[in-house]
Amino acid sequence: MKKIFVAGVAVLSAALVFAFDWPQNEISSDTFFSYFAQDRGGTISSSLVFSETHEVKAAGQGRVLAVLTDNAGGDFFESTLGNAVIISHDDNMMTVYANLDDSNEKERFKMRDVTSGTYLGKTGSSGWQMGEGCLEFQVVDVKNESFINPRVLMPRYGDELELSIRNVTAINKKGERYNLGFQKNLDSGIYRLYRESQDIAMPFKTIVYVNGASVETLTYDVLLEKDGKIVTGGRTNYAVEDCYPEPGLQLLGEVTIPKGKNEIAVVVGDINGLEKSIVYSIEAR
Repeated sequence: MKKIFVAGVAVLSAALVFAFDWPQNEISSDTFFSYFAQDRGGTISSSLVFSETHEVKAAGQGRVLAVLTDNAGGDFFESTLGNAVIISHDDNMMTVYANLDDSNEKERFKMRDVTSGTYLGKTGSSGWQMGEGCLEFQVVDVKNESFINPRVLMPRYGDELELSIRNVTAINKKGERYNLGFQKNLDSGIYRLYRESQDIAMPFKTIVYVNGASVETLTYDVLLEKDGKIVTGGRTNYAVEDCYPEPGLQLLGEVTIPKGKNEIAVVVGDINGLEKSIVYSIEAR
């Protein structure tokens, strides 16, 4: 595996060399069933879920740490990963290949060294994939106790999906909400800004500016685990109820809007650094 040089977890996507190969055939950006960091059944997804049933191969050289089965947790607590293979790599990295079929072939991989491209099995419906026979793939940074969006570590094929900034809504501590596209007057104070989320596209970062000053940057390419919850990082850690308080809303950042005339700028960026922005003029009382 190629060495990864990272100045900090938050800038991972901008600082690395491609470290892994794809665990399935090359896949473009618009063909995933579920994207990393999306709202997925009341949690922030730490996986990339592929959309096609296919053969699965090791994404890089390493050693098989464990082979899980769909009843690894017992009759009442089935593994959410279903049948899975976990591989340890250099640089304190692990890859997880979940929702595999129920073939007994995986037994032969226990505690075995593998190379990039080693066949691991076929996808199945052993995990909690709502009947989808698709690979659920995770990359874990063991040292930093974080999950990394697999796409930032792999070669890229095809065009990126276009990000949108629609129906930006400001919600204050009282739960009062204002659509900034229509509401030009509001009370000064602390607000969380949300955009209308997209089903098949995810930003890798969001930035919010108030009067030209950057007040928050959220990273959606690295997730942390804090107190048993998966969170994304900004000025503070945000759990799923913060990032996705209801269907159709995704957190952009938290801001303090002072009294007087203000310009609120929102920026969303993709994996290649391409950014889209919108500016709102707000009068705060």
